[in-house]
Amino acid sequence: MVFLYWFSILFWAICIAALTWYVMSFALQITYVTLADGRQQERKLPLLFRLLLPFVPNLETILRRQSLRATINTATWQLMAAGYEGLLTGREFTGLRMLVPLIVGLFLLLFFIPLGTNAFPIWLVGTLLAWCWPLHWLRTMRERRAKSILRALPFVLDLLTLSVEAGMDFMGAVRRNCEKRALDPLNEELLRMQREIQIGTTRKVAFRNLSERVRLPQLRTLCSALIQADELGVSLGSILRIQAEQLRRERFERAEKLAHEAPTKMLFPLLLFIFPATLIVLLGPVIANIITEGLF
Repeated sequence: MVFLYWFSILFWAICIAALTWYVMSFALQITYVTLADGRQQERKLPLLFRLLLPFVPNLETILRRQSLRATINTATWQLMAAGYEGLLTGREFTGLRMLVPLIVGLFLLLFFIPLGTNAFPIWLVGTLLAWCWPLHWLRTMRERRAKSILRALPFVLDLLTLSVEAGMDFMGAVRRNCEKRALDPLNEELLRMQREIQIGTTRKVAFRNLSERVRLPQLRTLCSALIQADELGVSLGSILRIQAEQLRRERFERAEKLAHEAPTKMLFPLLLFIFPATLIVLLGPVIANIITEGLF
């Protein structure tokens, strides 16, 4: 019995040490995406994704089903729009969506077994949250990248307008902008567009590909205007200036809308935190005096 006791302790110690080593090896791992010009840019995947990614090939039979093709295609575009193309494929992300709730559900099940059936609602909620979390993460990354592109677009258009009106051709202006500005999501997309044109893709197709990758209404409108200007021979400088002014006007209107929504958004925290805190500050000394007088 003593031998079995110490053997079980040694066995679980080895398991915990191996699991810790496995987790730490992935926690210290740095993941990169390769940009159009060959540079590598760091992209952080969630630790749980990195831990479960080696097990995704085990689901290859399920992922090959025709019913999952639309889901995989949607995930592929969303990963591309979020800037994770080449680091995580749509097939791998779909497999992770299956593995994450399965593994989290098993861990929660082992944790809540001693509590019996009373813990079933907590287990169910935790598993459902694990099912929704990968999609929430991807949507958050895509929206963050889209906001960064939208924030930088008016300034970049102003630079391109000045360069084109000064006599520089459009692609030269794009190349100069990518060289001088810090690397951000918009510059990454412009670098990719520039690379496509360098390898023989027409401007029209490159603009259309840029619009399809990002799928922002503002960028889609800009690409459509540039395609029409390229086909009709219209001056690109005037088109860029008009688009830049329109984007600045939309940004100002969006800021006004957020400013008008601020009082409504502040109402809930005001009622939940500030108003009770004010009552405590004002009535606290009075209540303390009443209690003190009642005791003594």
